[in-house]
Amino acid sequence: MEFGFAWFTRGPLANPADLRTIATTGETLGFSHVVVPDHVVIPVSIDSTYPYSADGSFPGTANGECMDTLVALSFVAAMTTRLRLLTSVMVVPHRPALLTAKMVATIDQLSGGRMVLGCGAGWMEEEFEALELPPYAERGAVTDEYIDVFRKVWAGKTVSHAGQYVNFSNVSVLPNPVQKPGVPIWTGGESAPALRRAVRKGDAWYPIGNNPKFPMDTHARIAKRLDRLKGIADEEGRDLATLDLAYWSHWYNLGDEVQNKDGDRMILTGSADAIADDIGRMKEQGFGSLMLNFTAPDAQATTDRMSAFMADVAPAIR
Repeated sequence: MEFGFAWFTRGPLANPADLRTIATTGETLGFSHVVVPDHVVIPVSIDSTYPYSADGSFPGTANGECMDTLVALSFVAAMTTRLRLLTSVMVVPHRPALLTAKMVATIDQLSGGRMVLGCGAGWMEEEFEALELPPYAERGAVTDEYIDVFRKVWAGKTVSHAGQYVNFSNVSVLPNPVQKPGVPIWTGGESAPALRRAVRKGDAWYPIGNNPKFPMDTHARIAKRLDRLKGIADEEGRDLATLDLAYWSHWYNLGDEVQNKDGDRMILTGSADAIADDIGRMKEQGFGSLMLNFTAPDAQATTDRMSAFMADVAPAIR
């Protein structure tokens, strides 16, 4: 099992010194991935429902702060040598397809092949409008076509594309990514359309556990969603063994157990042995990568939590 840690583009740790400390410490401790989320701009007034909070409110509205995920990952690439650089997740329609393919390929080149593109279709209609993007209602179709463009660009030399949302002809796209046939695409989301996109387009399915509509905070709930994924894979004619599984947990609590609203213990909370057992069971379910949120009010407290995981939990995993 590979482990990753999060750094957020807003808040008290969103500065170069703390990012440097957290990233380099994470690499030294043996973490495999750094996780960086994506927003380009935060409108002052948001009516869209945030899918990952119980009341639908977005926690970033208060000050509207956010850095760009791809630029931040470029910064991390320059100060590390092994850490894989994961967008978690990049909202695919936020940036033009050809430009995004070039930016991601460039980061992969400069980092020696360490980019991983976590992808999603987005949820904030106001941000789509501010960025003058294709219609919000068509974001799923836009995402699918953009992913097709990414793969075509990363595998080609001179490329053309004629589609509904992207059109260009005879464009030199070199240099390609270091990774062949291209940067891995981890498709996020927990809904049936998101699962279908993962099966059709992805190298991995990359859900987050705290979607209130599709909670995956217990082993039983994870198993239920995996059954749905398998059903879709069977419908699409894809062998599920060819789709990697990665999991992104916004919560992690070494010490006290945390219960969900139904009174069940949430995985990845409690004693080191309990968390290690959770991770072992997730390995048995097919997950090969686990991303965790160790974020604390300052960099020292954050890296302390990362160190405790590697010292107390990781060695106990079976």
